[in-house]
Amino acid sequence: MNKIEALKNLLLKTRKATEEICAPLEVEDYVPQPMEDVSPPKWHLAHSTWFFEQFVLVPNDPDYRIFSPDFAYLFNSYYNNAGDRVLRPNRGLMSRPPVREVIAYRQYVTEALLKFMDKSDLSSEILAVITLGVNHEQQHQELLVYDIKYILGNQPTFPIYGDSFSLQKEKMERTFIQFKEGIYAIGASEDDFCFDNECGQHKVFLHDFQIADTLVTNGEYMEFMAAGGYGDFNLWLAEGWDYILKEKIQAPFYWHQQDEKWFQYTFQGFREVEKELPVAHLSFYEALAFATWKGMRLPTEFEWEVAADRLNWGQLWEWTYSAYHPYPGFKKAPGALGEYNGKFMINQNVLRGASVATPKGHSRKTYRNFFPASSRWLFSGIRLAK
Repeated sequence: MNKIEALKNLLLKTRKATEEICAPLEVEDYVPQPMEDVSPPKWHLAHSTWFFEQFVLVPNDPDYRIFSPDFAYLFNSYYNNAGDRVLRPNRGLMSRPPVREVIAYRQYVTEALLKFMDKSDLSSEILAVITLGVNHEQQHQELLVYDIKYILGNQPTFPIYGDSFSLQKEKMERTFIQFKEGIYAIGASEDDFCFDNECGQHKVFLHDFQIADTLVTNGEYMEFMAAGGYGDFNLWLAEGWDYILKEKIQAPFYWHQQDEKWFQYTFQGFREVEKELPVAHLSFYEALAFATWKGMRLPTEFEWEVAADRLNWGQLWEWTYSAYHPYPGFKKAPGALGEYNGKFMINQNVLRGASVATPKGHSRKTYRNFFPASSRWLFSGIRLAK
């Protein structure tokens, strides 16, 4: 199979997978936006399609005719170079276009992409943008899972989605893996696909450190809660303390206390918290407060990457104590695609690894995920270091 055929197969597989994530939903579930950070499933379906239309077909295929002149405005996300757009908090106000039209839009653009890729004169630059589009859609698949859980998890009946995206129990005994002081190589080699924020392979000096071979569990986090962790300001960064007081946070997101027992919303419905499962849906503030309570810390993103080959990772994204900054030599691409990562390199914390919502084949140890410290709806957890 040649490179273009392999890319076509990956494109089709990815497009199908996005729609399969939405299959358990009712049509009414496609529209709500319970908070600004949560985008409606309908919007994800359309935006991931708009990306291919905007950056592949419109500039490169003279035979292509846009599906709708309104969609560039309705489904742009944050690309200022691509023109005006609906404000992010207003995505859930769009009852039109209806879901059926968005599905038709997906089919139309997918067929046009496949026809375009049958041409024999596609440059490496065009193929690179298509590959970026596939990875962009895979990123939105994970966000789509987060957002569906938030939409359903804030329904009074806690509806069941299905058996997908379940966590597995952590092993009971924790070992700390030791690493010696030294100079280590960090970053992607660019031999395979990576995002621009992974590039700029460079050396870092690390002191001796130890990192846990398991994630923190619900049971361990309950001990932190029972010990008054949410009431002891000494454990918290000032910003985190202000945040949990303002938001009245006393437990991980999706947790509810009934009859002195803790329950949580899962995709399988409303269930009692299982102590052996890794604790999830924590902000950076909570992760750091727990580590401080244990007399430990969070790893840096560089320590995590050095240790990755000896860790069993991939259940939850893992907060690191690293700010999201550019690597040495980082350069933004020209035009709209240069807005993909670089302009967010402020007031964000890096998470490493992957989660059960990460599409298969999309993760790698150099991947740099990033979110604001207060974020809780993502599939995030804790790995301790010392």
